[in-house]
Amino acid sequence: MHVPDGFFDVPVSVGAGVFAAAGVAVCLRGAKRELDDRTAPMAGLVAAFIFAAQMLNFPVAAGTSGHLLGGALAAILVGPYTAVLCVAVVLLVQGFFFADGGLTALGVNITLMAIVTSVVGWAVFRLITRGAPRGRATLVAASFVAALVSVPTAALVFTALFWLGGTAPIELGSVAAAMGGVHLLIGLGEGFITALTVSSVLAVRPDLVYGARGMTRTLTLRTADGDVQVGPAAPEAPPARTGLRPVLVGGALVAVLLAGVVSFYASSAPDGLEKVAADKGLSAQEKPHTAENGPLAGYSVKGVEDQRLSNGLAGVAGVALTVAAGGGVFYVVRRRRRGADGMTPASAR
Repeated sequence: MHVPDGFFDVPVSVGAGVFAAAGVAVCLRGAKRELDDRTAPMAGLVAAFIFAAQMLNFPVAAGTSGHLLGGALAAILVGPYTAVLCVAVVLLVQGFFFADGGLTALGVNITLMAIVTSVVGWAVFRLITRGAPRGRATLVAASFVAALVSVPTAALVFTALFWLGGTAPIELGSVAAAMGGVHLLIGLGEGFITALTVSSVLAVRPDLVYGARGMTRTLTLRTADGDVQVGPAAPEAPPARTGLRPVLVGGALVAVLLAGVVSFYASSAPDGLEKVAADKGLSAQEKPHTAENGPLAGYSVKGVEDQRLSNGLAGVAGVALTVAAGGGVFYVVRRRRRGADGMTPASAR
């Protein structure tokens, strides 16, 4: 759903840019409450993973593919405010270095792919987990549904923006049906990837899943006078304690493997928005990207003839750039929280 330049008129592009900037500013403040010694390094890893996973287009229908958006996944792993920042960092790296997503459409893309998916995904996740039995199965199921719902919702918001300022004379109902239908299928893939990722982290370090906080069991003591509820116990722990560093290193290696190797085998079919744009004549409005001649444009390294090597090197470079950019943002936000607290929190284990 990376919107290119030219799909929206100036008022909508500017308005979306202002909304996105305001949303990011709010999230920079809100993330200070979410980023601690565990969440901050996880946030950089989540951003890198989303970048890598977005390179892996998967087929969803004849001639159409989809890829992870990642807002719901990030919200569940590191919190909704931090999630918006994670996806926004990914979009900035993609737009400026890889010519993926228009620069004049950056506000639209942040609104759709960062803000809408994170907010909707988190809202659905919390709605399910508040009323469902506690446990890992509930968290995984809620993750699937939250991610599934977030994708077609973003597609419908795209349709609303297109109604306000689309540059092609296309019937609104036709755009809504096409975008909603294909992105519902993409949402199924998003839900599967999100549930699998959340389940994997829960199996290793459940305390690193932001959405699992508060999902604790009530401790019951059996006494001579009967059962006594003594309050919430600690969250469910894995059989063996795993340190934070192995999780981060392992996650980084997975991101590098996905972006540097597996991405070469991704589907070459156009994604949902590209397919709809081509079918409805919207693609004729696309403008050349400002960074289309950049050294990493198109997810390939200029001057490297071997296509597989070129794509792999670009993917690894993208992971590194995302980690650097995201790490810098989250470090600054974390430092501000420490300053506001007036103390340095205990180190993560």
